[in-house]
Amino acid sequence: MYRGRFAPSPTGPLHFGSLVAALASCLEARRNSGKWLVRIEDADTLRSRNEASTEILSTLNNLGFHSDEPVIFQSSRSAVYQSELSRIAAFTYPCSCSRKEIGETGVANYPGTCRQGASQGKTIRAIRVRVDSEPICFDDLLQGRFCSNLEVDLGDFPLLQTTTGIYSYQLAVVVDDEAQAVTDVVRGADLLDSTPRQIHLQRLLGYRMLRYLHIPVATGWDGEKLSKQTLAPALEPAEASRLLCEALNFLGQCAPDGLSRQDLTSVWDWANSNWNRLRLPACPALPAP
Repeated sequence: MYRGRFAPSPTGPLHFGSLVAALASCLEARRNSGKWLVRIEDADTLRSRNEASTEILSTLNNLGFHSDEPVIFQSSRSAVYQSELSRIAAFTYPCSCSRKEIGETGVANYPGTCRQGASQGKTIRAIRVRVDSEPICFDDLLQGRFCSNLEVDLGDFPLLQTTTGIYSYQLAVVVDDEAQAVTDVVRGADLLDSTPRQIHLQRLLGYRMLRYLHIPVATGWDGEKLSKQTLAPALEPAEASRLLCEALNFLGQCAPDGLSRQDLTSVWDWANSNWNRLRLPACPALPAP
């Protein structure tokens, strides 16, 4: 059975870019007679806010989104992440390099400074996973073939910040997708280059390979991705029908004139009946309405 998900980070309210991702993932799951899940990705407890989680779930509900299973919060799953991290201990190592030290190397990828052992007397800052030069490729359902040589493009990447106890997004999302039996990931194209890292971890952990569909990213007129950091305006539930229609049109679905003035149920009925991912534009970034 198809199982999709929407996994926002609670660092602020939902914005139009969030709505686009939520709508595409939900409609794709519904079209495939599958389940759609909501997961709050608050593993980074230093940046996440409880009030933002509450606001996000309330906004989703007011816009007509309903998770088919109970919402999972990553902040309650640290023991699970640690257990899975311990399973791949042979492929990881402690690292004492600071961000400043890595930046001073002058290379874009982590050069493997601590692969043979961290510097004596220095604080261990992270646990990194080894990568190699074998290209990792996958066929995105919208963007096509995508490959990455992790050794060249990134280098060994962190799975745990030992100074804060925060598990990385890459580890947490892979473990949770497996735990929730997710089969398909629909998300913004800004996360396209994260996918090879996640495939690398899936292979190490013996997990299933997922299907991926990376949709266009909503940007402002300045070309910057809509995000909490760029102060993208929060969604107004009172404008639910209009917002959903704008998101549908952004996704190439051509909502009919007048639909935005109808009630929320009518908008959802039309969207569920007419969703077609073949209409999605492949462009990785588009200006929001």
